[in-house]
Amino acid sequence: MIVAVLNTNVLAAGFIGEDKLDSTPGELVRRWRVKSFTLVVSEHILAELADTFTDPYFTRRLPAAAIIEAQESLRLDGVIQPITIDVTGVASHAEDDVVLAAALSAGAPYLVTGDRRLLERGSYRGTQLLSPRQFLAHLENEAPA
Repeated sequence: MIVAVLNTNVLAAGFIGEDKLDSTPGELVRRWRVKSFTLVVSEHILAELADTFTDPYFTRRLPAAAIIEAQESLRLDGVIQPITIDVTGVASHAEDDVVLAAALSAGAPYLVTGDRRLLERGSYRGTQLLSPRQFLAHLENEAPA
């Protein structure tokens, strides 16, 4: 089974785009829901996502019930990983360093992010750093025929 961490922005965009066929983050959330891959999250990611969902941009696009369902489904169906590895100064934002730390702590082979600085690296300590489109292409290539 493919294991990945999706950063907060990818997750938030995914829950907004879940019902839109042309949304790559939405397709990733749909694929996670049907267990095409294992999604790893951390308490930090969950807290950051909860904060993100309070932004008016998200509250206008997702009903409160959908936000609650998204958060509950991550807790129930995601793998919650304690952060055991410290990462500092790798990403362009400290929050993204903590997301990378979650991926490394879980031994996740993939971190899906939009952070350009991370994407330019290509990989970090054994974790591939992929855009949502790159990860979706990887899932499609790995799908059984």
